[in-house]
Amino acid sequence: MSTLFKKSSPGREGVWPQAPSQDLGELLPEGLLRGAPAGMPSLSELDVVRHFSLLSRKNFGVDSNFYPLGSCTMKYNPKFCEDIAGLPGFARLHPLLPQLPRGDELTQGALEVMYETERWLCEILGMSEFTLHPMAGAHGELTGVLTIAAYHADKGNKKTKIICPDSAHGTNPASAAIAGYEVVSIASKDGIVDPDALAEVLDDEVAAMMMTCPNTLGLFEKNLPKIVEMLRSVDALLYYDGANLNAIMGKMRVGDAGFDVVHVNLHKTFGTPHGGGGPGSGPVGVCEKLVPYLPVSRVVKDPSGRFHLRYDYPKSIGYVAPFYGNFGVVLKAYAYMLRLGREGLIKVSENAVLAANYLRKTLDDVLEVPYDRVCMHEFVASADKQSQKGVRALDIAKALLDKGYHAPTIYFPLIVKECLMFEPTETESKETMDQFVADLRDILALAESDPAAVQAAPVTTPVGRLDETRAARNMEITDDM
Repeated sequence: MSTLFKKSSPGREGVWPQAPSQDLGELLPEGLLRGAPAGMPSLSELDVVRHFSLLSRKNFGVDSNFYPLGSCTMKYNPKFCEDIAGLPGFARLHPLLPQLPRGDELTQGALEVMYETERWLCEILGMSEFTLHPMAGAHGELTGVLTIAAYHADKGNKKTKIICPDSAHGTNPASAAIAGYEVVSIASKDGIVDPDALAEVLDDEVAAMMMTCPNTLGLFEKNLPKIVEMLRSVDALLYYDGANLNAIMGKMRVGDAGFDVVHVNLHKTFGTPHGGGGPGSGPVGVCEKLVPYLPVSRVVKDPSGRFHLRYDYPKSIGYVAPFYGNFGVVLKAYAYMLRLGREGLIKVSENAVLAANYLRKTLDDVLEVPYDRVCMHEFVASADKQSQKGVRALDIAKALLDKGYHAPTIYFPLIVKECLMFEPTETESKETMDQFVADLRDILALAESDPAAVQAAPVTTPVGRLDETRAARNMEITDDM
């Protein structure tokens, strides 16, 4: 498929409803005007519409196909949230407006959305305060770890280490290392954090432990009370990775369970686009003793009911993002929470857990499930048996593309050999999951009778099996797609 520049034809252009009412020279200072055209391609409106329509058909999205990407919660995003985010009173606000004279007066609606979203997240997670500034999940992790570091520095604690279980998301150790901590890994036992393994590495230099509950195997961390007690004994904090929050909304407030810091992926849990449909948003919540260290600015409500931005927090870690985070994403999450309410959010988690267990039980006779017990929102299977005939998890994932599905997460977590991680989410119907199971069974049967056919997949996609290592090491930039 050629680029727009290759399709360009000199003199061809779209048709505007009317000519500009003013000369550009009257609107902009002369020094800001271009001396030559911008060098954009010349195309008709039809050329442009067809180009992007065809391009979109080569992409994969949850609007068109089942997307069981484990640990990512690729749920359908309600379109009414997009309508709310596109309302002119929100979409046309300039991010500098609150800082201008009378700016607060002109942005009361937006500030109220931010304030109430923070309050609702505090209620759902059991935290004292939230910041909406972090612009992605990993950015939220780093913000949380920097907040932990500020707390210990203020107390004069000599803390150099952060503990991460071997089932942790890869961004956990990365965030800890970027913040300057030594990362200490501990082994799981029977799929969950082992207090005995924690005891072996826990000392006065441990600043925190990062974990999620349920974990990346989809299992609930039943040793959590003991883990909290052990960390408290050395003034270490407990960080909650909110990637798996979709399993417990309304069922468990992580702050009440002993977590001190949490980041929430609005683009996973609260109905806003994920991945290429982003941008993301990773708000961070903290317990009372960490509130002084949150980023600035913060939205406050005065006794008259008016909302303002406040910057005077001397112990704050400062700015972590330009302006106030990704406001449009926050707005979509606000609409999502407002529409569902308390009971709706609880049903989201209940249905997500039900869907995952249904999928697990309908596949456990054809795929090994190493931790074959009641799971939460996702479960991990293994293609180890199939790999003995030459069909690996990667091959099964590629074959699913030919069936019209996005592949599940593969080879993560690393503690399961030939891992396949499935997360159906609450938005998929039983009919969709039944068809997925039938198609996956066909692939697994083919892996027994004709392994080479599965190894050759995908054969129906715009591009076939790529040498990803070679592509990364020998990158060629071209204007063809």
